[in-house]
Amino acid sequence: MTDPTLADLAGSDTPPETAAEAARRWVAEAIPASWREAAERGGPREVRTVRTPEDYRAWYPAFGTSGLVAPTWAVEHGGLGWSRPAAAAAEAVLRPYHLPRLNPLGLNLAAPVLFAHGTPAQRRRFLPPIVRAEELWCQLLSEPGAGSDLASLSTRAVRDGDGWVVDGQKVWTTWADQASFAVLLARTDPDVAKHAGLTFFFLPMHQPGVTVRPLPHIGGEVEFFETFMDGARIPDDHRIGAEREGWAITQTMLNAERQMVTGAGVGGVERIGGTGPTHLVRLARRRSAEGHAGGWDDPGVRERIVRLWAEDQARRWTNQRIRSTLAEGGTLGPEASIGKVQGTDLNQRIQSLAAELLGPAGIAWDGAAGSPHEFWESAPAEVRGMLRSRANTIEGGTTEVNKNVIAEKVLGLPRDPDPYKGRPWRELPRS
Repeated sequence: MTDPTLADLAGSDTPPETAAEAARRWVAEAIPASWREAAERGGPREVRTVRTPEDYRAWYPAFGTSGLVAPTWAVEHGGLGWSRPAAAAAEAVLRPYHLPRLNPLGLNLAAPVLFAHGTPAQRRRFLPPIVRAEELWCQLLSEPGAGSDLASLSTRAVRDGDGWVVDGQKVWTTWADQASFAVLLARTDPDVAKHAGLTFFFLPMHQPGVTVRPLPHIGGEVEFFETFMDGARIPDDHRIGAEREGWAITQTMLNAERQMVTGAGVGGVERIGGTGPTHLVRLARRRSAEGHAGGWDDPGVRERIVRLWAEDQARRWTNQRIRSTLAEGGTLGPEASIGKVQGTDLNQRIQSLAAELLGPAGIAWDGAAGSPHEFWESAPAEVRGMLRSRANTIEGGTTEVNKNVIAEKVLGLPRDPDPYKGRPWRELPRS
């Protein structure tokens, strides 16, 4: 009898040891030999030296169709239907080969909404292409006049036959230039209170009524975009939930986003901007080896690094518990804001120390006086990570908003007074 393949084991009550062995066979058959050999020599760091991002994207369909991207999901959704222990055993086998999940916004934002609020038909339609990264996703929430006060947004969706027509502008849209679909929150009833008049949609991005323009980062990198909708159309079967239930659905997605930004997502997003504390150790040791002050030989520097390492380890353990809860059918609540506040602040402190450990090389380098693109391309990776991390306490909900969520929904403290509470959106003052 031949050994069972992943397809043979899909949907079954697979023991962890069987899942791990099936994953090992899949690695031997599906991953190129040079990548496997690099992983065996030095793990993910070594893999990066022999595999380009373009190589990985070209190979990714082998991973996307394996079921291992989201093995706890049902087979009809692109997974294997495995238990959490079986999925964890397989993931341990895959870890040295550095197989990040592409399409993180689809996996971490659209998918939780579909599981919590979508219909069976919507899950079958959207989840498999998300897993295979055949349809990339972005998020259309923030607007020029509605950032922290998201519920005051003014993008309108109006019924038109068996669909909707959308007009408005969204900003800070990550990867909008690549996305096939966007999660969209739009106002469908301006005559009720601001939170009550919102509806949640999946917007097809590739249509004449959608225009995307770049918004460069502080360092010149383009990752964010502004999106204009001028008569864009959405079929009604792309509406998620009932009309005017958009705010409650958005909370599901925002909780998932906060966990993604802090490193707990299923899509392989470990941190946004820079690398982890172990890189600080390497930088500090290199600085001491080169005879510079302020390196690993400095007890104060060692203490700072070890404190950050301990905080990051606590974050990782907390996120592992969150992943287990999600895999067992649990949901993310307002407690997600705790991890978001702690994790994003921590990442900024890690990246700031990394840039500091470069010494003068973190202040001036060849190419720094060129164009924004030349600045970004020539900057040390630690400087790029530090600059990118500055957005961490804004994206996914600002730290101030998340502290309000913790205060009101976790600690039960009273809400701030709102003189406009309950009044129709049309009557609210807007910028």
